[in-house]
Order: sequence, then structure tokens, then C-alpha cells
Amino acid sequence: MPEQEQDKEPPAIIDRRSSSGRKKDADSPQPAAETEDVEALRAGLEEEKKKAETYLANWQRAAADFQNYKRRTDQEREELGRLANAALVINILPILDDLERALTSVDARLAGLTWIDGIRLIYRKFQAVLEASGVREIKAEGEDFDPRFHEAVMYGEGEEGKVISEVQKGYMLGDRVIRPSAVVIGRGPKEIENNP
Repeated sequence: MPEQEQDKEPPAIIDRRSSSGRKKDADSPQPAAETEDVEALRAGLEEEKKKAETYLANWQRAAADFQNYKRRTDQEREELGRLANAALVINILPILDDLERALTSVDARLAGLTWIDGIRLIYRKFQAVLEASGVREIKAEGEDFDPRFHEAVMYGEGEEGKVISEVQKGYMLGDRVIRPSAVVIGRGPKEIENNP
């Protein structure tokens, strides 16, 4: 008996659901309700895509605005720091001028005293601190007159357009002039008057 069971082929299983569904899809059109649902889903998908694109564009715009705001506030902070430094330096420069005038007018008999040397050291330290802060002196004497760096206070005998002497030193903080040099400018050779 076992040999007879092996000779028999197993019965074929037919899935009527899948074949009948395929036949129905291929032969008959989809019902109207299903078509409307698909169209509604497509329309909804397109609407959501447009919303997503709008949200993305708004987000990118906001991110760019934030970057611009951050850059602008950093620049304003730096500018405020520079202005504060400039105001402090402008207020200190007259003290430096006074020290310099005092040291140049010291009597020769007092020049060797230790307290005079101490004041000279204070003056040099003061200059070193200002230089470390980015303050530098504007060269004037012997230079061509430049209204960006020099302020003419009078004319004198000398080469035309050249700075003959400096009345008050000028200073720059970084690349900005905080006090122009007060200078005397040459007006050229004096014309010789011919008296007949």
C-alpha cells in the first residue's frame, strides 16, 4: 500500500482568489469611488508637497536672516569695542602730551636725578601700553601734507606741501585716525621782491 500512495500525485491547489482578482482587474474598470479616492489622495499629496516646499523656503529664509543678524551683531559689538577704546585713548592722549612736554622742558641740572628717570620710565611704559592696544603715532615731520592724517594749523617757510614741523602729535587706533597731527606746512620759496 505504501507503494500505491507514492505513485499518486498530490492534488493541485488552485487559489481562486488571486486568479479571479486578476481577471477582474484586467477585464473590468475600477469602480468610480476608488478612482475618486485615488484622485483625492493625489491632490492631497500635491497640496502637502507645496506646503512642504513653502515651509522649506521659509525655513531657509529664516536661517539666512538669522545668519545675517548674527553677523551684524558681531560687527556692532566689535565696533562698539573699538569706539570705547578710541574714547578712552582720546581722553588719555592729553596726559601723554603733558608728560612729553614736561620731559622735554626738564632743566639740564635736574636731568640726572632718579625721579626724572622714573618719570621717563613711566612715559615709556605708557607708550608701550598704548602701542600694545593698537595705538600708533602718525609720522608727520618731513612728510607730504595729507589731510587724512594731518591738520594744518599754519604756514611757514619751507618746501611747498611738506610738513615743516609738528605742533601736536597725531595718533591712529588700528586703521582709524583718532587724532590728526597738528602741523605747520611749507608754502614754498619766498618770492624776492624787486624794488626799483
